[in-house]
Amino acid sequence: MPERLVHHADGIAFLANPLPGDHAIITSLPDSSELPQLGFAGWRAWFIDSVALACRAVADDAVAIFYQTDVKLDGRWIDKGHLVMCGADAAGSHALWHKVVCRVPPGNTTFGRPAYAHCICVSRTRTLEAGRSTPDVLPALGAMSWSRAMGAAACEMAVKFVASIGATTVVDPFCGVGSALAAANAFGLDAIGVEISRRRAAKARRLVHGVPDSDDRFEAD
Repeated sequence: MPERLVHHADGIAFLANPLPGDHAIITSLPDSSELPQLGFAGWRAWFIDSVALACRAVADDAVAIFYQTDVKLDGRWIDKGHLVMCGADAAGSHALWHKVVCRVPPGNTTFGRPAYAHCICVSRTRTLEAGRSTPDVLPALGAMSWSRAMGAAACEMAVKFVASIGATTVVDPFCGVGSALAAANAFGLDAIGVEISRRRAAKARRLVHGVPDSDDRFEAD
């Protein structure tokens, strides 16, 4: 049976150590609303630096996958896909693919958060042949384990991809309640999560893929 290990710890500190070559990162970094003490400019710099740190933590031919939803803040569109690529560039990584995940059916208007999310895969040395292409648009997120989660369908796509290139372990340094970890286990991969909230770390240890968390609250302790 695949294993799951969740650390109640700081994901940034965890990423200071290089990961084995068969480990891939699948993660979603916190939004500025989750780190209000930084202010927007401080959060933006933190986000880019954290992406770069994650990119450097994986082996040269391994991958890091970032799932991020843009936000609209004070009349401005904050493009997290751009911020991910800023961090990847700083780490010397390049994009293998950039997929759009529909959060609501196309043609609908949303407020506050856009109708789609980014899912971006980067690596320092790996490349992909054209024949390895997969759909660039996912029509739906899939079931959500909690309101800030990566949807089940997006998790499955990411996990299947890293498995197809030889990864045996999925690492999520900002794992929340464990959506990516549960998907990894469901498809036979080991999983390592890091979560700064003790309550969410406890949930991440027991989450079942595709099953919503029954207590969907934002808990920061």
